[in-house]
Amino acid sequence: MARQRTGHPVPPDGPAAVLRIDLSRPVPPYEQLRAQIAGLVAAAELSPGSRLPSVRQLAGDLGLAPGTVARAYTELEAEGLLVTRQRGGTFVAEPGLKESGDPARLQALAVAADSFVATVRQLGLGDEAAEAAVRRALARPA
Repeated sequence: MARQRTGHPVPPDGPAAVLRIDLSRPVPPYEQLRAQIAGLVAAAELSPGSRLPSVRQLAGDLGLAPGTVARAYTELEAEGLLVTRQRGGTFVAEPGLKESGDPARLQALAVAADSFVATVRQLGLGDEAAEAAVRRALARPA
């Protein structure tokens, strides 16, 4: 039977989004968490400025190590989806804060990339195979 852990990533007055971490999947918990939060942002279920729970709070809610949640948050910050204010908390970033271009298109691209990476992981393939497949696809005429 699959072991799952759930938690709420938004304040009580926000949408009733629930995160699910399935420990039986080959995808690491931090990646499951990162992909789900990115999906909530892309779907506008978490709007710009929404405050996320602290690392410790979400880790406790999900029964994960704080480092797991911290890694997911760090990767989402690197993608420009979250911002952390020292002693102020973690928030959904305003569109276009980090990257130039159309924020909706960039978010759609991030969701597609997340889906591709999840498929690569489910197939048991490594990063090199994934990168090679992307390079081949980009080299084909449109």
